[in-house]
Amino acid sequence: MSILAIPDIHGYRSELDRVLAVADAQRGPEAKIVFLGDLTDRGPDSRGVIQTIIEGIEAGRDWIVVRGNHDQMFLDFLRDPGPGARWMNGNIGGTETMISYGAGEAMAQRAWRAAADCVPEAHRDFLESLPFYHETDAQFFVHAGIRPGVPLGAQDEHDLLWIRDEFHEDGRDHGKLIVHGHTPVERPRHYGNRVNLDAGAGFGRPLCLAEIDGRDAWLLTGAGRVPLEP
Repeated sequence: MSILAIPDIHGYRSELDRVLAVADAQRGPEAKIVFLGDLTDRGPDSRGVIQTIIEGIEAGRDWIVVRGNHDQMFLDFLRDPGPGARWMNGNIGGTETMISYGAGEAMAQRAWRAAADCVPEAHRDFLESLPFYHETDAQFFVHAGIRPGVPLGAQDEHDLLWIRDEFHEDGRDHGKLIVHGHTPVERPRHYGNRVNLDAGAGFGRPLCLAEIDGRDAWLLTGAGRVPLEP
């Protein structure tokens, strides 16, 4: 049975709504969807993205969400908002996330605890509950990737959230198809041993929707399936 996958959303709720509409139209509301993490940061409506997914799961949708590094940074801020405020620096995107929760005034006053308190408890609990990967008989869905040569069940959580070059440059078979995001590419690609679905939605490019069946992968569009090429 095929599985749909949605990579890094980065706070773009309008793009999430669009691809969910495609998923419903092409595969129906009963389709299993795995979200590859980085729900938050950079885009204008991280709160809306999280709320949409929470409501879908509560409505009985077969949705699984794995944790991304940006979700982890958001959670770290909520746990300890003083040191965690570093997440709002530069282009990381935490500022946009907190603005979506109405925390602008507290942020202007550098009242980090008050800013963190703007986030509903249900959203905190949701972030705390996110697993670091989802595994099937044929695939391993994860945010960033894996450490090559390490058994899938023994992976370090930091690698699952952050790894790049050591994973990308290793062409060996990992036992299962690794389906990931995290590192933006010009277009989603199938590398044989892994599939990278992050096409840069966090930088304003269209969010993609993929269908995975065994080791095969397609982009799922309003017009149907398009094979995912190397």
